[in-house]
Amino acid sequence: MVWLVLAGIGLMAACTDVPSDEGAFPVDGPFPPTALASDGAAVDGVLVGNRLMQAGEYELALRAFFRAGAEQGMTAEILSGIGSANLKLGRLNQSETLLRRAVEEYPDYVPGWNNLGVLLMEKGDYGEASRVFRQAFALDSGNSDDIRNNLSLALEKRDALRYSQPSENKEFDLVWQGNGSYALISP
Repeated sequence: MVWLVLAGIGLMAACTDVPSDEGAFPVDGPFPPTALASDGAAVDGVLVGNRLMQAGEYELALRAFFRAGAEQGMTAEILSGIGSANLKLGRLNQSETLLRRAVEEYPDYVPGWNNLGVLLMEKGDYGEASRVFRQAFALDSGNSDDIRNNLSLALEKRDALRYSQPSENKEFDLVWQGNGSYALISP
């Protein structure tokens, strides 16, 4: 029993060696930075939002992007970030509104075009998605493999819909009903 008490005291003593300041994690580490850096300055909400997106914390990322928008104004990166967070949360209409606003207000912002294309793919609008990915690919001068792959996938899905063969379940026979009328009947 005595050794349990001593072990507990030892564990509590070990816990006091952990730094307690707000800037304990480095800004460029894998964790989202705290609200204040070690020097007391506020950390950029866009940086926090992007880190939270990478960590899969989309609601928290949304809050960080809104905070950044309140501080910096609605820039292309912030609009695209909010739209992407909404996309990950399944809020497709909200996402589309924001991403379209981002590319309308900032037509040279490549990630906004790419994110809009991803949204359109999610909605199944492969024709417009391929057009949007072409725009992103052109603005990026073909430098991004991700955009190239997205464009290829959109074109492939668009063409698959356009040139797909009718399925066996959708075969019908045209049968004359008399008096100049015909009926489609499935066999």
